[in-house]
Formats: sequence, C-alpha cells, structure tokens
Amino acid sequence: MTATRAIVTGGGGVPARRPSTPAQKTKSLVRLVVLSVIALIFASPLVFMIVTSFKTRAEAAGIPPTWIPNPFSLQAYETIFSANATPVLVWFGNSMLAAACNSAIVVITASLAAYPLARMQFRGKNIVLAVVIGTLLVPPVILIIPNYLIVSELGWLNTLVAVIVPTAASAFGVFFMRQFFLSLPIELEEAALLDGANRFVIFTRVVLPLARPALATLALLAFLTNWNDFLWPVYVLFSPEMQTLPAGLSTLQSANTVRYDLLMAGAVIASVPVLILFVFLQRFIIEGVARSGVKG
Repeated sequence: MTATRAIVTGGGGVPARRPSTPAQKTKSLVRLVVLSVIALIFASPLVFMIVTSFKTRAEAAGIPPTWIPNPFSLQAYETIFSANATPVLVWFGNSMLAAACNSAIVVITASLAAYPLARMQFRGKNIVLAVVIGTLLVPPVILIIPNYLIVSELGWLNTLVAVIVPTAASAFGVFFMRQFFLSLPIELEEAALLDGANRFVIFTRVVLPLARPALATLALLAFLTNWNDFLWPVYVLFSPEMQTLPAGLSTLQSANTVRYDLLMAGAVIASVPVLILFVFLQRFIIEGVARSGVKG
C-alpha cells in the first residue's frame, strides 16, 4: 500500500504531474500566440514612441516611418531641456505637484465618505449612494463651464489650485472604496467596538490599515487622471510657467509645423513617473481591484 502510494505521488507526497495531451498542448500554444499578439499590439505604440524620440527631426517626420533610428540622436531631448521657450522641467514639476496633491485629497475624501456608506446605517443612505453613483453618468465635459465659473469667482485661474481642487471629490473613488470596505470582515470592527473603540478609531486604526491595497490603487488612478488631464489645464492655466506637462507639450506643435521628435521625447518624459508607479504598486493594484468587486 505504501509502495503503491509512493509510486503514484512520486515518492515525496506530491501527486505526479500528468503528461499533457496533444489537445492541451495545442490549446496552450494557441493561448500563447493570442496573448503574444495582444501584448505586441499594446507594446508597439510605446516602443515606437521611445524609438522616435531618439530620431533626428527629419527622420521623425519621414515617410514611411522607421523602427530603428539612423543615426541615433539625442537632439530632441537636448532641444527640450535647453530651450527657454519650453520649460519642460517646470511643466513636469507643476504636473507632479498637482497630481500628487489631487491624489492625496481624493484618497482622504473618498475613504471618509465611503466608510459610512459601507458600515453605518442612517436615513437616506441608499439615496445618497444613488446620487453618488448617478454622478458617474454625467460626462465630465459638461462640467467644464460650471467649474470654470466657480474657479474664476474664487480667483483660482492661472494657479495650480484650479487643477487640484475641482476633481478632489471623486464619485468613483467613493464607490470604489465602499466596495472594498464591504469586502473586509466586519468581525474585526465589532471586536474593536467591544473593546471600547469609537467609529473614528476603528476607521483609522483597523479599517484603513486593511485597506492599503485599495488606497494605493485609488491614489494611483487619481494621480494618472490628473497627470494625463489636458483639456481642463488648457482652460484655466494661461502663463507658460504655470502649464502642466500635457498642456505644455501641446505648444510644441503649431498649425503648420509638428515636431514629432519633440512630442515623442516629451511623451517619454511624461511616461516615466507612470511606469515607476506601476512597477512599485502593481501588487496593491491587483489586490485592490480584485477585492473591490467581491460584494455589491
């Protein structure tokens, strides 16, 4: 009996792996090919952007486009960082400051608003939740004029406050955090209540530490939304030194001239913070998104 079990399990207590059938091998091969094609489709624009940023001005505008720079040139980066008319580092700093501040405020306001909707019982709770979800159906472009009038009355035009505050209250953030809070075991909060902790202590010392994946995910999404925003900064920021990076990069082209090498170099610079954040936060993003869809 023991000898038979050892043979079946491979002698180490681990079941022996069955050899793959031809059908399974074919299925795995097809899956690999499909995933490789999808990965190639998504990676091609990124690779072409990087390649074009190292081309000369003439080669970047050449038809047909080439995938290998000939010659390899840093002309675009030298032009961007040396030209007084294109303060890319200033735009980069403005975007970084605005996106970081907006992300922090979104995380704070969304978590504070989401916890009562997830755990507390009060009159009109479902109505409040319905209103929050309903605002997600409103196209953001419709709110440009009302937001502009409010920002103008407050004297925030041509300041970074104008690109930080208007989107600081995120309906998506509230809904996202509520879903994550619902996935947390309520027994931990009940145990804290029995120990005499109030709701605020439970929220700050029990719930928020458990919600770090969702908080990191929401912070990244808010950062990316503000970082990539182009239309709103164009309306509210006027002077060159106050521009954010997406709005500033648009000034590198005119009606008659498009510097593709400069645009691609600027796009590479704008992509660096995003890629770094994804590398360090990808584990939290996967866990946060997965757990936020557990309960409704």
